[in-house]
Amino acid sequence: MRRPASRGSQACFRPRARSVESLVRIVRLFEKFTVIPAIDLKGGEVVRLLHGDMSKATVYGADPGETARRFEEAGAEVIHIVDLDGAIAGTPRNVDAIARIRASVKCAIDVSGGLRTIEAVRATFLSGADRVSIGSAALLNPELLRQACVEFPARVFGSIDIRDGRLAVKGWVETSQLTVAEAADRFRAADVAALIVTDIARDGAQVGVDAARMEEIAKAVRIPVIASGGVATLEDIRALGTRFGAGVVGVVVGRALYEGNFGMSDALAAAIR
Repeated sequence: MRRPASRGSQACFRPRARSVESLVRIVRLFEKFTVIPAIDLKGGEVVRLLHGDMSKATVYGADPGETARRFEEAGAEVIHIVDLDGAIAGTPRNVDAIARIRASVKCAIDVSGGLRTIEAVRATFLSGADRVSIGSAALLNPELLRQACVEFPARVFGSIDIRDGRLAVKGWVETSQLTVAEAADRFRAADVAALIVTDIARDGAQVGVDAARMEEIAKAVRIPVIASGGVATLEDIRALGTRFGAGVVGVVVGRALYEGNFGMSDALAAAIR
């Protein structure tokens, strides 16, 4: 049974007040297959990496707030934000850029990258995040994941990055000895709301998703899975959407949107079964 956060912690770390409408949208997340646009931040700019390589970053804009606003206007209900510099440094680095995104949109935002202490998690919620995604820290420090889920129930996502069947950690520069199943056990025990699974070999490459593999992972881990990596066409979104009943509840889309393969509104339409 989940232990409630203490009255003191709730008072100190209550996130910024949101409108009733926005809170309802957050609660209803994943009642249907959800398309989630991604904003990756490097040096305050909007970028996309190729295969998770920080040296292979393509810049798509200098104003992350404007990028987020365009996604919301096209119908996005949640935006996935990755602090790439923070993931490498082990502490948030693009705080100002994330603040600009929060000030620009009313939709839910999910923030990841550099969240390796409970203080960093609390500060991220205070800055306006609706959810956070914890990856490397959850594997290296399971107590942090447990504490975050206790203090912020139903607002913490787990995140695993897969390269050649193994887990990549610390901004994708190191490989963990844990298996996917072992990592999933930790996330499930902590009671995360969902698990973002990124296929690094496909990430940013627009080579298509491995929908069958994502379904296999969802069934194995018994946690709602958000697929990430490789989306190139609307057919990729449709293929994942048909696996909603198996536990694949959403998809993170990045470069395909920035390169104009399709628009956000088209992606949302493709997700409707």
